[in-house]
Amino acid sequence: MQKVNLPKVLNDLKIRTVKRSPEILTGIGIAGMITTTVMAVKATPKALVLIEREKNRVNHENLEEAKRSGCEECNQISHLEPLEIVKITWKCYIPAGITCFVSMACLIGASSVNLRRNSALAMAYTLSESTLRDYQKKVVETIGEKKEQTVRDAVAKEHVEKNPIENKEVIIVGRGDTLCFDTVSGRYFRSDIETIKKAENELDARLRTEMYISLNDFYYEIGLEPLRTIGDDLGWNIDRGFLDLSFSSQLATDGTPCLVIDYGVAPRYDYRNLM
Repeated sequence: MQKVNLPKVLNDLKIRTVKRSPEILTGIGIAGMITTTVMAVKATPKALVLIEREKNRVNHENLEEAKRSGCEECNQISHLEPLEIVKITWKCYIPAGITCFVSMACLIGASSVNLRRNSALAMAYTLSESTLRDYQKKVVETIGEKKEQTVRDAVAKEHVEKNPIENKEVIIVGRGDTLCFDTVSGRYFRSDIETIKKAENELDARLRTEMYISLNDFYYEIGLEPLRTIGDDLGWNIDRGFLDLSFSSQLATDGTPCLVIDYGVAPRYDYRNLM
């Protein structure tokens, strides 16, 4: 029988727990909020009993005071002041308050972990982007623009081969008859290079005034439907440069001439927050 390596099991459990900590904390926070509501509802009848007892006590004292003073009428109360109610009932809600506090701490902790992770990812992305730019410049300096374009063409060809047109729908946008392929969305559509370059120039002009544009803005300009999942989350910021589209003429897998569209400046996630 194989012996269980307990330290390794505990270490793996710790790693998985840390990795899933935002989800775990969020789940605990939501469950805690539900528990808080249930506990508060259950505590309310006890609080109402205490309030009623306090009213009876005060009315009884007022009645005794009226008898001692010979008054025919006594000051009977029908309700307590809010501050008095709080003083009487606050202990009933201590468990619910503690649960609520812990739940809020878990939700805030989950948000904090996500914020730190997103910041780290953004920094890593920026470093990778900077390294890639330096690499691209050095490639051009080393092998020359013509050979660098040959490399780009080879990459474009690989994109087309990995996305065979037989498995894709060709979108008709009504702006040309040239088969085009977008490397970001993986979509084939019919347009022409003049339309795409015109859209690039118009969006570059918008970047100068609006400071940033989304990926969906580009798709709108060339007549493609927006991407619901990432189209508004990815985009360009003027601080990182213009779109800088590049084109490569390839053959689709069915032998049709195809214009492959790539981006010199890739759309990024936090494009609105660079300024």
